[in-house]
Amino acid sequence: MNMTLRVLTALALFIDAGVHILLAPGYQVANPGGIGQGNLFLLESAAAVLVAVYVLVRGSKPAYAMALAVLLSALAAVVLYRYFDIPAFGPFPAMYEPVWFFEKTLSAVAEGVGAVLAAIGLVRAPSMRRVHGAPGPARGHPA
Repeated sequence: MNMTLRVLTALALFIDAGVHILLAPGYQVANPGGIGQGNLFLLESAAAVLVAVYVLVRGSKPAYAMALAVLLSALAAVVLYRYFDIPAFGPFPAMYEPVWFFEKTLSAVAEGVGAVLAAIGLVRAPSMRRVHGAPGPARGHPA
């Protein structure tokens, strides 16, 4: 079950990354001196791919926590900018887009389902407790 959860969580992250990579060139309009939305998409994609690999390799609490952070932040952004017209601020462009289309919907569904899977993984992953120092006479163990 653990490997299935890891694969499905990583798959959600890969879908999220793939959609953002696919859409990035069409969104590369930046504020003067700002960051283009396409660049933000590419940065989000890079984070999603790196975390997906981490989840696949480790399946640890930190891996699932990072997956949850990436997926929830992406889902929050797509929903926020779908329903609210937030103006450009600082180097970030205005990204209001009041429509749903296939790729956007696919990304949002993958992010939502992936966030739920990452939360389950975070709860189910074993805690890694580190033992400091080796047992021996100083720790009350016989030599």
